Amino acid sequence: MKSIGYICLTIATAAIVTLTSCSSTPTAENPSAPGASSKPQGTEAVSQQSHSGHGGKPKININTAILSELDKFEAKLGVPALSNKIQANRPYGSPEDLVTKKVITQEQFDQIKDQVSIQEVKLQGEAKDVDYATKLGLMKGHLLVAKELLDQNQPKQAEPHIGHPVEEIYVDVEEQLNERKVKEFKTTLVGLQDLVKSNPKNAKVKTDFVASVQAVDGAIAALPTSQRSKPGFVLQVINGLLDAANSEYGAAIANGKIAAAIEYQDSRGFVTYVNELYQGISSQVSQADPEAHKAIETSLADLTKVWPAAVPPAKPVKTPEDVTKLVKTIEQNSQKVIDESSTKAQK
Repeated sequence: MKSIGYICLTIATAAIVTLTSCSSTPTAENPSAPGASSKPQGTEAVSQQSHSGHGGKPKININTAILSELDKFEAKLGVPALSNKIQANRPYGSPEDLVTKKVITQEQFDQIKDQVSIQEVKLQGEAKDVDYATKLGLMKGHLLVAKELLDQNQPKQAEPHIGHPVEEIYVDVEEQLNERKVKEFKTTLVGLQDLVKSNPKNAKVKTDFVASVQAVDGAIAALPTSQRSKPGFVLQVINGLLDAANSEYGAAIANGKIAAAIEYQDSRGFVTYVNELYQGISSQVSQADPEAHKAIETSLADLTKVWPAAVPPAKPVKTPEDVTKLVKTIEQNSQKVIDESSTKAQK
């Protein structure tokens, strides 16, 4: 996805509701978390305004959101590289500064103003854990698609996806990593990225890649096993990753063509990891709500076909609107299971 500017981001944790597009990651301070259709417990809004987003979803804090979240605006408005432009013009004293600073026009701002905020949301309890798991899930998705590209001898295409976890996400989750006493692994990711850039045929790439994946998995494992296997929790993470994938895919398509291969690949990686996560809880979901399980499973199968390979096809398999429809179906049915699980827990 985009530029190294993420390293300069202040640590934020957007309020997302799911265990991602880069395109849309939740951050503790940023109320624009993916999968906002889910409602994890423990979200403390700094202000009422900051937590009441368009369509019931949290707003996106344009001062702290990572590029994946900002891609929602890029996809909606169809403005290439808008995410980077928003980031480059920080800080903003008000949402209207997007117009004042000539980032977008007044007409464009009117289309997204209900989704824009400069307020922060602090996360606690389960909401904080969902945010943490979702960000790490986005890292995992990036690495999964990078591995595919490396296996296909495409190191130049793989390299950005190794960089994204550091450039876009690590700084945003670093505070939580420290709180959870997770060993620092930014150095591991940076080392792998540098090696793929300078000497992709080096045998050390494989061992360093394995170490990077293990580091992310280890960070995820900092959450209790019981929580990571709980359908209600995992589905929140899944919804967040799908929200990110949806935004990334929308940003990848322009004029009916796949204009941005990186965003296409980002979304593929996120959906690949979503499938992995759902396989781990599918039997439990099937027992809890067979109808919801069938809808989720069917929609996931259709969604996976959108990305036939890591290298984009000549023509998109589905339109962004088609992908949004599938994602909404999964999120709506996931929310049914999440709500049912929450009701049982309260009894």
